[in-house]
Amino acid sequence: MAPKTQKQWTVEGTNGFDDLKFSTDAPVPEIGEKDVLVQFHGASLNYRDLIIPKGMYPFPQREHVVPLSDGAGIVTAVGAKVTRFKQGDKVVTLFNQGHLGGPIDSQSIGTGVGGMVDGAMRQYGAYDENGLVAMPSNLDFMEASTLTCAGLTAWNALYGLESKKLMPGDWVLTQGTGGVSIFAVQFAKAAGARVIGTTSSSAKAAKLKSLGADHVINYRDDPSWGETAKKLTGGRGVQHVLEVGGPNTMAQSLKAIGYEGVINIIGFLAGAKGDSQPSFLDCLMNVCTVRGVYVGSRLQFEEMNRAVEANGIKPVVDEKVFKLDEARDAYQYMWDQRHFGKLCLKIEA
Repeated sequence: MAPKTQKQWTVEGTNGFDDLKFSTDAPVPEIGEKDVLVQFHGASLNYRDLIIPKGMYPFPQREHVVPLSDGAGIVTAVGAKVTRFKQGDKVVTLFNQGHLGGPIDSQSIGTGVGGMVDGAMRQYGAYDENGLVAMPSNLDFMEASTLTCAGLTAWNALYGLESKKLMPGDWVLTQGTGGVSIFAVQFAKAAGARVIGTTSSSAKAAKLKSLGADHVINYRDDPSWGETAKKLTGGRGVQHVLEVGGPNTMAQSLKAIGYEGVINIIGFLAGAKGDSQPSFLDCLMNVCTVRGVYVGSRLQFEEMNRAVEANGIKPVVDEKVFKLDEARDAYQYMWDQRHFGKLCLKIEA
């Protein structure tokens, strides 16, 4: 039996991390006939979570929402008409609760966990049974909690376009050492692809190499890293770019891309505005596809989880793990870019 009250955080404004408010007696949600009650044991942060309380998030969000899309835990109760899960199952949240398969639509895009739907920065959460997936058997709760946003985004970037799916021997260019980029390295190497990573330090470069990156470019030492990446492919260019930087990195991504390659626009860590503003015409001049990637569907999530299990992939979790009541400190730690891989919260009863 779940308790009546729980610890949880909510977003109460858009002026910064001080608008994250902690409660020790929030109500545990009641479940409907098709709902599942999850006791969270692990959660992870994304850049998206940091910019929501700063008022910088471009997608739907509501007031007083419980943050964090990414949570993993155990089913403690199920509604009378639930068929997909039973008590005791280990599950992970789906980012967009309404995105079960196929292309995302305007309705599904408004069902984001931690934006419009209450998220995982609490001890218990209730979700429709269709908004959860089974947890990969080779992962612990914190590792599994990293899959919801970063893992699925990387998977969608590499496999989401049917005609341009990642193939063995392809070249993949990743940027930095955040969650999406590291997952992309792992997925690409598991598929027999070749990876060029970019980063800002020799220490991070060594970690990327340890994950299997074939080449690593320090973008601070080499501002023309896109051209360098293309040279590393023998002048052919890469087939997949995971573009997380924004306007200040897009020009170099275009320098790196090969004909008929795909640039996946995922984020804007380097800022939403910049001196370099490529145009639609650049897609023609480089004969490439540029697409925005907004996480992925439940069917893609389940496909990815099968690959995680089959290949023994273990998400990279930062050595620093925060407790639930330390969540605001975790936000600052990640904002200061002190993490490597995914930053997690351990959620205890």
